[in-house]
Amino acid sequence: MTQPPPAAILLFGAPGSGKGTQGSVLGRLPGFFHLSSGEIFRSLEPNSPDGQFVAECTSGGNLVPDDFTVSLWRKQLAEWINDGSFDPDCQILLLDGIPRNSAQCGMIDGDVDVQLVLHLGGDDYEPLVERILERGRKQGRSDDTDEAVVRHRFEVYQSESAPVLEFYPNELLAHVDPIGLPGEVVDRVLQLVLPVQRRFLDRSN
Repeated sequence: MTQPPPAAILLFGAPGSGKGTQGSVLGRLPGFFHLSSGEIFRSLEPNSPDGQFVAECTSGGNLVPDDFTVSLWRKQLAEWINDGSFDPDCQILLLDGIPRNSAQCGMIDGDVDVQLVLHLGGDDYEPLVERILERGRKQGRSDDTDEAVVRHRFEVYQSESAPVLEFYPNELLAHVDPIGLPGEVVDRVLQLVLPVQRRFLDRSN
């Protein structure tokens, strides 16, 4: 019998909205598994052809091409299922950084069963720009320290990524204010995520 696609929650938002932070926090809770495409990209050997290709794309604030992104994502997901790191029968997949545009939505539509699209965002990007620049200074991430590159990432997000919200039906969308103390944002997120987990567990049982 064909295995059904894993249940998934999409963590979506502009750069610096806290997708990685929320995914990391939720991923530590039983029943969730955090899959970050950014972490997959950063795990590539920097001097390998793939690592150099990703660095060339991201250093200018642009998205990594769809075919490459989805192929790498599928390979990593399959590895984690095969080695037991991720168990789709009892864990919900937290997607962070994929899909990044409508084309990717269609490409992974048969790979996952999206239960919720959690949109971390608002209309004012300036606090997020400052958050990224501060992160770059603290963590030494070169792609986060050039303000021109950071602002270009927001332009790319607005033109290429924001339409992702139009791909999914309105009943799957939930909006969360990403500004505030991390614990405050976690509380807002949990109020939306826990009902999804309850339904998933009821279905599994």
